[in-house]
Amino acid sequence: MTIGHAARELRGRRAECARLDRFVAGVRSGQGQVLIVRGEAGIGKTALLEYLAGRAEGCRVVRAAGVESEMELPFAGLHQLCGPMLELRDRLPEPQRDALAVAFGLDFGEPPDRFLIGAAALGLLSETSDRKPLLCVIDDAQWLDQASVQTLTFVSRRLLADSIGVVFAHRDPVTKPDWRGFPELVVGSLTNQHAGDLLDSVVAGRLDEHVRDRIVAETRGNPLALLELPRGLSAAELAGGFERPDARPLASKIEQSFAGRVQSLPAQTQRLLLTAAADPIGDVPLLLRALMELGVPVNAAAPAEAAGLIELGARVRFRHPLVRSATYREAAPADRRAVHQALAKAIDPDRDPDRRAWHRAQAADEPDEDVAAELVASADRAQRRGGVAASAAFLQRAMELTPDPALRASRALTAAQVTLRTGAFETAQKLLVNADEGPANGLQQAMVDLIRAQIAFASGHGPQAAQMLLEVARRFEPLDPDAARDTYLDAFAASMFAGRLAPDSTQTDVARAVRAAPRPAVPRKQDLLLETLAVTYTDGYPAAVPLARTALEAFSDEARAEQSDLRWLWLAARTAVDLWDDQRWDVLTARHVRIARELGDLTELPLVLNSRMFLHLFSGEFAAAAALLAEIRTIADATGIGLAPYGAVGLAVMRGQVDEATPMIVASMEDVKARGEGAGMSFLLWANSVLMLSLGRYGDALASARAATEDPNDFGVASWTLPELVEAAVRTGRPELAADAIGRLTEMAQASGTDWALGVLVRSKALLATGPAAEEGYQAALERFGQTRVRMELARTHLLYGEWLRREDRRQDARAQLRSAYDILNAAGANAFADRARRELAATGETVAKRAGRATDALTPQEAHIAELAGAGLTNAEIGSQIFLSQHTVEWHLRKVFTKLGITSRRQLRPATTTDLTG
Repeated sequence: MTIGHAARELRGRRAECARLDRFVAGVRSGQGQVLIVRGEAGIGKTALLEYLAGRAEGCRVVRAAGVESEMELPFAGLHQLCGPMLELRDRLPEPQRDALAVAFGLDFGEPPDRFLIGAAALGLLSETSDRKPLLCVIDDAQWLDQASVQTLTFVSRRLLADSIGVVFAHRDPVTKPDWRGFPELVVGSLTNQHAGDLLDSVVAGRLDEHVRDRIVAETRGNPLALLELPRGLSAAELAGGFERPDARPLASKIEQSFAGRVQSLPAQTQRLLLTAAADPIGDVPLLLRALMELGVPVNAAAPAEAAGLIELGARVRFRHPLVRSATYREAAPADRRAVHQALAKAIDPDRDPDRRAWHRAQAADEPDEDVAAELVASADRAQRRGGVAASAAFLQRAMELTPDPALRASRALTAAQVTLRTGAFETAQKLLVNADEGPANGLQQAMVDLIRAQIAFASGHGPQAAQMLLEVARRFEPLDPDAARDTYLDAFAASMFAGRLAPDSTQTDVARAVRAAPRPAVPRKQDLLLETLAVTYTDGYPAAVPLARTALEAFSDEARAEQSDLRWLWLAARTAVDLWDDQRWDVLTARHVRIARELGDLTELPLVLNSRMFLHLFSGEFAAAAALLAEIRTIADATGIGLAPYGAVGLAVMRGQVDEATPMIVASMEDVKARGEGAGMSFLLWANSVLMLSLGRYGDALASARAATEDPNDFGVASWTLPELVEAAVRTGRPELAADAIGRLTEMAQASGTDWALGVLVRSKALLATGPAAEEGYQAALERFGQTRVRMELARTHLLYGEWLRREDRRQDARAQLRSAYDILNAAGANAFADRARRELAATGETVAKRAGRATDALTPQEAHIAELAGAGLTNAEIGSQIFLSQHTVEWHLRKVFTKLGITSRRQLRPATTTDLTG
């Protein structure tokens, strides 16, 4: 709606009103804005929102309000906000349009990812703002359903070049981590002068000065308290009497004041108010139907309207949310159940089955299978709409209302599974207690223990999770062989995360259990991965290589691709890395990224982007890696899902940014230790060894490399570190350590047979060799790496070969190798290694100037990413859909790119950026 009148400045709120005026001006000028207006109950947040709407001439204002009793209904708040704009949803890309339709119950389909819904909501708001600036006003945000919170947070973090403003009014304290970092307008108490003036304006008759001062002091400048509390005082008290002491918090005092006023009304009016309070949507026809069920006449509203407690217009509107809460909380339980029952009967089960089921559940005072079954159906619908938190709430209440013990335990188990997906680990644990109370059932008990193990893993990747998953997998074997094998894979994954912190025998125990278990007649792709890991930890790496190749071929085959592959693609890509197979690593991570993006799965996407980012780092494509890091950070900001900064550490290390990398490594080491991620510790030790080698600090590099490779069963990052250990050991005069590392490398590289693996092996042997053997080794390594995309290994081999040639006093030959190393390293941006090559060149008598800045150096990582996508031919809409930005924001970034690169059209992007972005 458009507000055509000017709003008057509020008493004592000049600074706050000025802040809101600037907010609206920013929206009108095309700057996306978000603001949290926060303060205690009654402090005046709603009044400030009204002021804001009144100042929004020329803007479209859309509203929503959180309601406490609606917190379990998925996307209820978002639907309130976006409902008036749904006529524009046909302009959205098809996946977003379909996701929004399913989320709002307008269509049926696969459960949409919550962040695909976020992208759809952003697109809808952006389309709306094309017509006129858009102001989204959300009151009582503390009571928004979680699905709406996540979506609106996602949208709000992407407002940049859209004429959209989003304002949340939130009661203190703000506990939602989703809103960290948002600008805030903290609404504090009125000054004594302004509080006194406001009190004087609402009290008729004589007001004793001492009473006036006491009320101002006791209300602590809270405007609602100043307006409402004096209504409960007699004339004598206002003239100088004494009020009874009350130790309740101020919000409770205000609620008690409202409750007293409600209780002074006729019984029928109280029943009407309770019915209105019990249904949060403010649907007047629904209220009238419910009142008819209760036998309450419509004119019963008159006393409440006269008292200023409620308005019945196009919608039901309470004077203040505290009137609603006071009415509901002070009512007798039997009265609450009666109005919920009436509301349930008044709702059309075909049009709004979920709200009907919820009211029936609130009306129930004993187990009722009919109601429980309705809630289960609602949970299924909620899950199909992407409302996982709502589904969990429906299932939990269904479990409570289920009379049959066996069925109640089964529903508790289902509720725990869904609750686990919401991250509410403590609630999931409590539900498992209920699941344990049912009749003994082997499969169900195994499922209970599986969820307990999954909670242990998800809540901290602790070392104990792998052992717990192993025990559950054994129990599944006679009950569900496929579930057993999937659980064994989960146990391997958990043990990989635990790494050096896992008990010594965990991976071997899992492997032996897998080898002893019956094999499937027709292996699935994940069964091939499981067999690979089992053989690796029982018979050794070389014996597992043929199995690994078969598994990777199965996952790489487009003709055999399935949506269920998403769960296992990370492990398949990890197997490719263990095999030193850069081609499969490329294929599998590219497919994983594509599937995750198509599904809008932002919980899965950061993991695979991180893996693909390291492929770019090894390939010397630092700009591409930086673009993926920017995307990971964007997703983390939107979702609140925090990952250890492995990508950021890797990029800083490869760039040789010691001042940035070292503090991150130190801080991250403490973090991953606390989380039980031993694999993270190994990674950070590898990263530090590479950083120290680039700086020529070989002793420090040796210490980190030895620590990273101390576990002989670690075939992941520790394998990367073996060549670093060889170089550091040779440079520090420890040939025996280098020989031991080469022995381990030989076994792996010869079994793997890839050019990457064999290149690392012959280079490492060359470092330990002398004379013709060393030269042959370096030359063989260069030939091997030349067949791969791991150009950083190629560059480092040129560097090591050149250093050796210089020590052999073959300066001319050394210059050729060192120049090749410098050119590759310099182009990639590997500054520390490039400086090492430059110093070696200087020692041969050749002076090398540091590289001049490139045009693309001025681009931010996100600008570089957008430039790369635009150069590849993607439209603004396609770019925005891929990286979850609005078209306006993509266009805004591209304008900055054009200015920085000195170009005028998209056609010029590819030649301007291709070389720089790919290194």
